[in-house]
Amino acid sequence: MLPDRLGRIIGAGTPAHRLATRFRDAGHDLYLVGGSVRDALLDRESVDLDFTTAARPDEIKGIVEGVGKVFTVGEAFGTIGVIVDGELGEITTFRSEIYRDDSRKPNVSYSDDISEDLSRRDFTVNAIALRVLDPEPVDPYGGLADLAAKLLKTPIGPEVSFSDDPLRMLRLFRFVSQLGFRPTDAALAAVEEMAPRLEIISAERIRDEFSKLVMGEHVTDALVGLVETGLAAHFLPELPAMAMEQDPHHHHKDVLAHSIAVTAKTTSGNLRLRLAALLHDVGKPDTREFQSGGGVTFHHHEVVGARMARARLKALRYPRDVIGDVGQLVFLHMRPHTFKQGWTDSAVRRYVRDAGPLLDDLNELVRSDVTTRNRRRADAIQRRIDELETRIGKLSKAEELASLRPPIDGTQVMAFLGVGPGKQVGEIMNLLNEHRIEVGPYDEDEAYRLVAEWAARAGIDVPDVDARPATTKAKDED
Repeated sequence: MLPDRLGRIIGAGTPAHRLATRFRDAGHDLYLVGGSVRDALLDRESVDLDFTTAARPDEIKGIVEGVGKVFTVGEAFGTIGVIVDGELGEITTFRSEIYRDDSRKPNVSYSDDISEDLSRRDFTVNAIALRVLDPEPVDPYGGLADLAAKLLKTPIGPEVSFSDDPLRMLRLFRFVSQLGFRPTDAALAAVEEMAPRLEIISAERIRDEFSKLVMGEHVTDALVGLVETGLAAHFLPELPAMAMEQDPHHHHKDVLAHSIAVTAKTTSGNLRLRLAALLHDVGKPDTREFQSGGGVTFHHHEVVGARMARARLKALRYPRDVIGDVGQLVFLHMRPHTFKQGWTDSAVRRYVRDAGPLLDDLNELVRSDVTTRNRRRADAIQRRIDELETRIGKLSKAEELASLRPPIDGTQVMAFLGVGPGKQVGEIMNLLNEHRIEVGPYDEDEAYRLVAEWAARAGIDVPDVDARPATTKAKDED
């Protein structure tokens, strides 16, 4: 009898069962394979379903035609996608593939032997297949035993496997992070020897694997492994660089260990926050200064670090919004620590404005940044963040703090002054915004008075505030 999750995936009436029936009628077996089997056996959710068969791509298209919506994006690599009843399945012909020494793409050849196909899989726990009709496992490389032992081992020699697809070295640590499994000594030794080969892999593929890695529940072990094997140096060299610096504020940890600890403390489902946590102190190596009395400082490391974080994420082809958000979190992560000196209402407003939609993430980053073993110091920092959030809450209720807009906009300013768009309007809007930050909410009469004063200083003739253009008044009344 099938375990419950497998039964829900391949049992009678499921999309998988319907597809497998079609393949049987065409003379082929259809197998559930790879992560779909692994996750089902671990009682984990799988987003998509992966299948394999001896049928060639052209045959697969003919078999699945009419069953669901067909996708042929991966056809060159032997994969046909199909959506049946809202479920996406990818069906791949038995194959073997190797990478040329200088190639980022595999040379694909097809096979009629499922054991050969499974041998080219990354790890034995992903080299288990299950026939959909009359379910029977195919496990020629001991994946079931390794699954029970929580062991990451390659079906063939790791040197051969990692040479065939160097991204598997990064994927090794992705599974450490996601599953909490342990790599074999042979796999780790192969990564140490072959780490430079990762450089033939595209930045986009590395980015996607690393994003999955950094979000895992066991991210600490994975990040340590990346550094210790030397793999991180070939796509994220700033990470091992932090291991060289001793942070005087966290005497029990170097900067790297501290950054990894902060990463693990943050919400695992938030990619921006996790990336920012990992990189928040990345500027420390470049800003270290030794004091005459023996101390060490890292002045403005958040400024340098924000620039470094943006540059590295850009090189890894992260989306622009992710790059911007992570950079801003790194840039602002020291700001709340000044709260111990006492914050005015204007400072709180400025903090909220600068954080924008990242406010909750920034506060979590600052809380997670506390890794000291000094309980009194840790409690004091947490109390300051509590007080800051309380202040933000009170001001928000009183002032609609989330918007922080002046009472008039650029169009009204132009109508009042009789000018068109330009640098002057930008300067005035900055003035009005700063006034909103400094004094809190103010009315339109005050705003027009400020504009008139600015115009007088600039030598621009303006009408009396009470005689401003009718179009402007009408907009005010709206």
